[in-house]
Amino acid sequence: MSAAVPPVLPSASPLPVVLAGARGHGRWHLENIRRLQLAGRVRLVGICDPVPLTGEELAGHGAPLQSPDFARLLDATGAAVAVVCTPIPTHAPLALAAAERGVHLLLEKPPAPSSAEFRRIADAAEAAGTAVLVGFQSLGSHAVPAIRRRIADGAIGEVRGVGAAGAWARDEAYFRRARWAGRRRLDGLDVVDGVLTNPLAHAVATALALDGATGADDVRAVETELFRAHAIESDDTSCVRITTAPGRRITVAATLCADTPEEPYVVVHGSEGTLTFWYRQDRVRVRLRRHRTESRTAPSADDEELLFARTDLLENLVEHLTRGTGLFVPLAATGAFTRVVEAVRTAPDPVALPPDAWTRAPGDGAGRRVVHGVDGLVATAADTLCLYSELGARWAQTPPKTSTKR
Repeated sequence: MSAAVPPVLPSASPLPVVLAGARGHGRWHLENIRRLQLAGRVRLVGICDPVPLTGEELAGHGAPLQSPDFARLLDATGAAVAVVCTPIPTHAPLALAAAERGVHLLLEKPPAPSSAEFRRIADAAEAAGTAVLVGFQSLGSHAVPAIRRRIADGAIGEVRGVGAAGAWARDEAYFRRARWAGRRRLDGLDVVDGVLTNPLAHAVATALALDGATGADDVRAVETELFRAHAIESDDTSCVRITTAPGRRITVAATLCADTPEEPYVVVHGSEGTLTFWYRQDRVRVRLRRHRTESRTAPSADDEELLFARTDLLENLVEHLTRGTGLFVPLAATGAFTRVVEAVRTAPDPVALPPDAWTRAPGDGAGRRVVHGVDGLVATAADTLCLYSELGARWAQTPPKTSTKR
């Protein structure tokens, strides 16, 4: 969490909020705003969406002003806060519009599709003195600082590296849900809607956070291997290895073509054990090597399972603005993640997997594709910190991996 700062808005009345993008994942934000509105913390004053919401969709929200014009909506409502959950290429223009009006922002991930757009947002917010909180909900988990403390205390010995695994399944309809879905570019704009940069972006951001490598200068190099089984432009089965400034390795392996979808996780490898974080569940397991356990004077189990609470990010932003609480995910703390986005953006287009590398899920009429053996491959990459090509995946042998350095 960033350091606390003096509050900038009065806390006596609910903060007026505008939501940009109220469908898809935006429905979650709409419900979350409803929760905070009932608690007297915020007041929904406007919704920006190409198609106005119906009365049924707005049940419990009163009659907020609706307009497809974000800037005019901010002007008309006097909003103090905006939640932006819109297509990736629109993030920078909307963030700049908010900054020009002194409106603080909860910006969905990824914050920008390129380092240049990220810099535009950061510069505009700094000039305007507005707060930008990025929607990596996993980093609102109280497990993150607890894990960092354990690592610092030497609970698993010397950190050798960090791995992350995401084995999810998405059907063809997922890639048809919007014009920008599954695209690297659209209408001349960067989109970079790949498995590592959007659906499983939390795995990348959480791995970086647990390592303490969150700023852009904390990344020395990024290696990418990008593949696709679906007939899309972006990647759906990929891995990335990040070398941090101190020289540690972070490997994230992810797929949307798993046979059996599992909860994604991040594992910190230490000389004396491992620490695994299932970030969607706020669940942590500490596993120590037996010789270390037996050397202790007090008895201890080899495995320790812990559950943590989490702070909602919009609530965190409200607390920041009214009470000076530090932000869990300020924009600057996603600089390292944006370096990964930039590496994916500038890498060669993802390689189409050969037809014999995948199959359609049995009995699945939705067109879900399964890459043979990818479930185990993803887990092994997180365990060994190796890339797919280094693990012997036949379809990963031909294209060379790409690397970007600072």
